[in-house]
Amino acid sequence: MLLHIPDVLTSDELRTLRSLLNEAAWRDGRATAGTQAVQAKNNEQIATGTDTAQAAQQLVLQALHRNPLFFSVALPRKIFPPQFNRYGGETNFYGDHVDGGVMHVAATGEKVRTDVSCTLFIADPADYDGGELVINDTYGQQRVKLPAGDMVIYPSTSVHRVEPVTRGHRVASFFWVQSLVRSDEQRRLLFDLDMNLMRLRDAHGESGPMVGLTGTYHNLLRLWADA
Repeated sequence: MLLHIPDVLTSDELRTLRSLLNEAAWRDGRATAGTQAVQAKNNEQIATGTDTAQAAQQLVLQALHRNPLFFSVALPRKIFPPQFNRYGGETNFYGDHVDGGVMHVAATGEKVRTDVSCTLFIADPADYDGGELVINDTYGQQRVKLPAGDMVIYPSTSVHRVEPVTRGHRVASFFWVQSLVRSDEQRRLLFDLDMNLMRLRDAHGESGPMVGLTGTYHNLLRLWADA
């Protein structure tokens, strides 16, 4: 499932994050690419493990943890520490690729299965041309270029790319989620049920049927979740 999540970052958080990234040392993004991706990757990333990177990661993680829509759709069990990339100038694109099935957290050695891929836009779209995230979805190609502070999530099984940036710089955070529920179809059903439960609750309040339907949601989650 592909979903646009608006307003993940506040305007104050965006200013702080941009300030941190302006101070960061950028390096060739191919340093973190796998065998397939290294042939297609041409961007920059900030080095992990620095104080600047860790401060930026914590800011993004705090924003995610307060976002109920992210939790409803991703059902996160593990979140790979957010990374940050930049496209522009001579390092301005990322060709078609599929994210690796398991990522390793360098600092801890922890393994994270990549069920859900996430891109959080940091640069204002008016500040750069090109740079669309193109995702091959079951309903066709989706071209994504979102306002600063907004995020898109999509199945990590998807072939995707970043189009060349022809003016300015596209800056974003990217990371992966190992979900409590491995199946994208099952996550979609749970998300749809959760969203409709909230609408019914707002319209009609709590009732016997609402309690029963909420129980159905949690029973399905109990059946499918790997905690």
